[in-house]
Amino acid sequence: MRTIDWVDGAVELVDQTRLPGECVMLRLHTVAELVDAIQRLAVRGAPALGVAGALGVVLAGGDPAEIAGLRAARPTAVNLAWGVDQAVAHLAEGHEAVLAAALRVRDDDIAACLAMGERGADLLEGDRLRIMTVCNTGGLAAVERGTALGVVQTLHERGRLAEVLALETRPLLQGARLTTWELARMGAPHRLIADSAGPYLLAKGEVDAVLIGADRIAANGDTANKIGSYALALGAERAGVPFIVVAPETTIDPATPSGEHIEIEDRGDEEIVTVHGVRVAPEGTRALNPAFDVTPHDLITAIVTDKRVIRP
Repeated sequence: MRTIDWVDGAVELVDQTRLPGECVMLRLHTVAELVDAIQRLAVRGAPALGVAGALGVVLAGGDPAEIAGLRAARPTAVNLAWGVDQAVAHLAEGHEAVLAAALRVRDDDIAACLAMGERGADLLEGDRLRIMTVCNTGGLAAVERGTALGVVQTLHERGRLAEVLALETRPLLQGARLTTWELARMGAPHRLIADSAGPYLLAKGEVDAVLIGADRIAANGDTANKIGSYALALGAERAGVPFIVVAPETTIDPATPSGEHIEIEDRGDEEIVTVHGVRVAPEGTRALNPAFDVTPHDLITAIVTDKRVIRP
């Protein structure tokens, strides 16, 4: 199953807000529909956003305002703007050239995820590995297979996976809703844990490696990823457990010198004070809701891309 694709003149994508209850495909014909899907997280994950950006330019038909709105739909993940730019570079050549460029972004992502899975599995030593991960980094975050969860899938296919401990990933529960759904589909053994249990289980020796994705990697290796990643990095450092970032080469942003220059999206009060529309805090409660945090490069054991292994 592809998370996002171009089918008969429209963008088709899995509505991830409906999972795990039902798997619904959205068919989008306009940039406004696509921007809405991006902002409400019907489509999410850095690689998938890169593909969405490129395909969105096809929908925009060269309209500068629509392209600018698409490019800015989510600020932290560099892949969205990168995907837009890949397609925009061919606007002068006409519609077919723009579409061809967007489809190359899609196809390159599929190949990159396969390469990351192989390279990441080769990097990890030992059999019957116990992996911890946060958020969702599988096929739902890309086109197929995914980044960090793509490594997990390769380990599972090689018979080297003992178990995955997936953090629930508050406030939107991408780990509970999406990662467990994908792990179940691939038949990989897994258990779900509360976010705050991660560092404790690392300290107890329950984990052989932490694998995360990335939304932007600065030039010095500082990495922005889903909120909760930094806490795992600190716990992994103390426990002596490898902490590995898995992301396509396109997620590395040489124009961003370090993590302090990465814009972190705050998604507002509602996601914190409610859970699936049910209020869990008193009326009038305000919240801080950073969607991402930044892990300093000195806490990262390795960055695995589709082209290389970087040791910050």
